[in-house]
This record gives sequence, C-alpha cells and structure tokens, in this order.
Amino acid sequence: MEKWDGSEGTSAFHVPEWMQIQFADQKQEFNKRPTKIGRRSLSRSISQSSTDSYSSAASYTDSSDDETSPRDKQQKNSKGSSDFCVKNIKQAEFGRREIEIAEQEMPALMALRKRAQGEKPLAGAKIVGCTHITAQTAVLMETLGALGAQCRWAACNIYSTLNEVAAALAESGFPVFAWKGESEDDFWWCIDRCVNVEGWQPNMILDDGGDLTHWIYKKYPNMFKKIKGIVEESVTGVHRLYQLSKAGKLCVPAMNVNDSVTKQKFDNLYCCRESILDGLKRTTDMMFGGKQVVVCGYGEVGKGCCAALKAMGSIVYVTEIDPICALQACMDGFRLVKLNEVIRQVDIVITCTGNKNVVTREHLDRMKNSCIVCNMGHSNTEIDVASLRTPELTWERVRSQVDHVIWPDGKRIVLLAEGRLLNLSCSTVPTFVLSITATTQALALIELYNAPEGRYKQDVYLLPKKMDEYVASLHLPTFDAHLTELTDEQAKYLGLNKNGPFKPNYYRY
Repeated sequence: MEKWDGSEGTSAFHVPEWMQIQFADQKQEFNKRPTKIGRRSLSRSISQSSTDSYSSAASYTDSSDDETSPRDKQQKNSKGSSDFCVKNIKQAEFGRREIEIAEQEMPALMALRKRAQGEKPLAGAKIVGCTHITAQTAVLMETLGALGAQCRWAACNIYSTLNEVAAALAESGFPVFAWKGESEDDFWWCIDRCVNVEGWQPNMILDDGGDLTHWIYKKYPNMFKKIKGIVEESVTGVHRLYQLSKAGKLCVPAMNVNDSVTKQKFDNLYCCRESILDGLKRTTDMMFGGKQVVVCGYGEVGKGCCAALKAMGSIVYVTEIDPICALQACMDGFRLVKLNEVIRQVDIVITCTGNKNVVTREHLDRMKNSCIVCNMGHSNTEIDVASLRTPELTWERVRSQVDHVIWPDGKRIVLLAEGRLLNLSCSTVPTFVLSITATTQALALIELYNAPEGRYKQDVYLLPKKMDEYVASLHLPTFDAHLTELTDEQAKYLGLNKNGPFKPNYYRY
C-alpha cells in the first residue's frame, strides 16, 4: 500500500490511487404498560461507564420469552464456532437483511471496500472494537474484514445492541460479545472476552467512549507493547485520551475522530437534528408545537437539537458555559438562560454537554409535573439519575426505556433511557450520516496501522484534512453532485493543489 508522506507533518501525505477524488459523473409495537409494581429495586445497575453511540430501538429479539442470560447458553454458528456470545444466533437471517439495507445507505464504505480490498491495507491487523453494534457498525466491521483485518467486538452501550445484527455477525464468523439489556457486569465481561483470548492479541483499538481502552490499561497493560494505535470517536473518549497524554500515560498514538470535520459537522449536527425528534416521539408520543424546551449545551449536538425543535414550533431555551457558543445561540434566535431560571416551567429538559451532573437532584425536585428528562450526550453522567434511587421516590416502568419517577406528593417526571443517550437507546439514527463517520474511522485505522515508525508519537492526533475531504467526496455521488474543478491558473492563484486539500487545518467550516 502507498504510504502517507509524513515529511511535512501528519497533514501531508501521498494519496493512494484508490483514494483519488473523482470529478467525473460517478452516480452510483410498543410493549404493553405493566401494572403498577411499586418502587423498583434499588439494586438495579447504576452504570457510570460511558456506554453510549449508534442504535435502533426496534429489535426482532426484544421478546422476553427467553430470559436466560446469553452467558449461560451454549450456542454455535453454522460453521461450528462458539467464539461469540449473543442473545440468539437463530436470529442471524433477520440481522443479515438489516445489514443489506444499511449497505444501500453507506456508499462510501462500500466504495472503500471495492477500491481498496485488492491491496488489503489492513492485512495482519487485529482490531478489537467497542462501539454500538448495529447494522451500520456491521457494515464497517465487514469492510474492515474485506480489507484484511481480523476483528473482535463488544458493545459500548448496554441498550443499543441490535440482537439480530449481533447474531448475523456471529454467524459470519465475527467474534461478537453483546446483547441488548446487558447488566453492568455483563458489559465488562463482554469487553474482557474480546481482549483476553488465547492465541490472539490485538494490535489496533477502535473505541467509542474509552471503556475498552480503559479496560486494557487497567487489566492488560502489557498488550500496549504490540498495539500500534487507538482510534476514538466520542467526546468522552477523546477527553480521556487527552488526559492520559497530559499525564504522560498514553503509550501509543491515538487518532481523534470526534473532532474531524466529517464527524463534528455531520454526525454530531445532522444526525442529532433528525434523531432527537425520533427518540422523543417514539418514547412519549408528544406534540412539540408550543412546548417549552431547555437544551443544555450548544455545541454541534445542541445546535442540531435546537434547530429541529424550533422548526417544530417549540419554544427553546439554551444553557451554555462557553461565551462563543452562547453568542451563536443568541444569534440563532434562542434565549440564553441559566437552568435554574426556567427549570420550573419547561416541558422538556435535554442535556448534550459531555459533562457530569448538569441536571442535579435539586433541579429534578423543582421540575413541573410530567416534565420529560433526557440526554443526548455520549455519557450517562449528565443527569444525576443515581440521586433518584432513594426510598421516598417510586419508579414505574411505562414502556421500554420510559420510566415515571414519582415523588411523595404525586408529582412525576418522565425519564428516558435512564439518562443514557436517547437516540441510540430509544430510536434510530440516519444510516447515511453514520456512513460518513464509519468511513472516517476506517481510514484512521488504515493510516495508523500503515504509518512508518516515528510518524506518530505517543500523543493524540487529528485526521489530515485531505482524509476528511476524501470521505466527503465518496458521499457526493449519492446526490448526483458534481464538484467544480480548479483550473491550473486558479489553483496557482490560491496556492492550492487541484486535488486538495482545499482548506488550511485552522479553517472552521
């Protein structure tokens, strides 16, 4: 495989033939509400791990007919392998259909698979992954396999796994350890089964939230001697990597996918703009027009949520700590407030800050009756759900991922997904947007795996601008879009290469 030229830093590289931008025309039923059960057990899992990113609420295997833990089952796929742990391997056919549908909306990954599989740029790569296990992730995993990699996978979210998709991957020979509704103990057990296997050691990590990286650091630190790099896609996981780097404890190079243009400006913004409404509607059946909503945080996720709710006629307030984001919210027509100022009057509270204890017990006590509380940030730490697990409060399950928390005076709030990521726990997210993120992840893995020794040090890196542009170009044919090509004179005038990169690294889109 042709290598990136690192002589001018990580942003300068020679573009392999399969990565050339093409300028020519290249078209290519809710569960029934249970009877009142009184206060729920206080021993329920209160996960503080960052177990949240891509998912669908619907699953062929959500039936409660079989309550046996997958860990207690003996299952084999049609090839006789038992190196997996899923809910029901017999659901593989359903999962395969979902994967085939997702492939139609993930043109870049399919194009990458076609262009690069001859070179096998990931031949010899042993990738251990911890992401949401959905149809879209399955397309990514199978693409990595087509490019030569061996993969072992666990879920980064205890609610987001599509059981039928996990079964389809296991049937295809991928060691997958995940099912919808894992306990906290199951969650870490699955990660350990991916990592701790005789005769197989990973040399690449693909993480979403940092839990896999944390587990290897904690339990198997010697593995990092053979690991070439980490690719991380979440705000939470990237924050953890920068903390490790600052403390001098990051012992391999890491690629920050979260802050790549193709992740920030597409997945975070456009995905959340559509999926926030989907998640709220599926769980509450509510009308948005005229409702008062406070959105905590006006980053790309907050911007997407606010735009969608405003378009539906909601009255939207914003809270922010950053004066720049705060000014953007004001210029976009939103009233900037402190949460305490509106907590008694709003109908919906949405967090998307990436922080902890944004909504505290004091806020929850002051909310109006039937206020809906949910989180759109990666981690489940933004809403202080643990403070609600006290004897004086009653928990009442309404439907899947919807709980009433009832105060002694009869007031109740509607808590969605127990404070975990709403869209990935309760609804679906747009496949096309995930194609953009997944392609970026694949290219980051290829870059780190093939980089010559010394190009990347033990630090956190952003993706080269050219890589972002290439990912975008692979998605344009879906829209029958035609890029304008610079003339030689124009390129010389701007001081650019005709094939990019077209913007400097400091440019903000």
